[in-house]
Amino acid sequence: MKINLVMNYKESRPWGNFENLLDEDSCKVKKIIIKPDAAPSYQYHHKREEVWIVVQGNGELKLDDKIHKVSKASIIHIPLGSKHQIRNTSSEDLIFIEVQRGTYFGEDDIIRLEDDYGRS
Repeated sequence: MKINLVMNYKESRPWGNFENLLDEDSCKVKKIIIKPDAAPSYQYHHKREEVWIVVQGNGELKLDDKIHKVSKASIIHIPLGSKHQIRNTSSEDLIFIEVQRGTYFGEDDIIRLEDDYGRS
């Protein structure tokens, strides 16, 4: 089994940033930080499912058009193909660990349905 630890690799986004922590053939792990009152796009993926563990903050999860409250210690499963978005509803950063499982983990497997920042 090939394990690639990826240290100090951060990418900024309009909503915050993410850091890749682990990159394997069957799994990728990220630390994601969402700024107050911000949200990534409402999106889905063809090739991966995700599990999120909230470690700081509060927010709202939109999962297949239903809204759910999330807070520290929430564990969220995003099935393959499910539409999803998390929005930070607090005045502090919303931080969660994302574990991706599937066959491909590239950023080009993000199918955006709605985006606050005009990205397609």
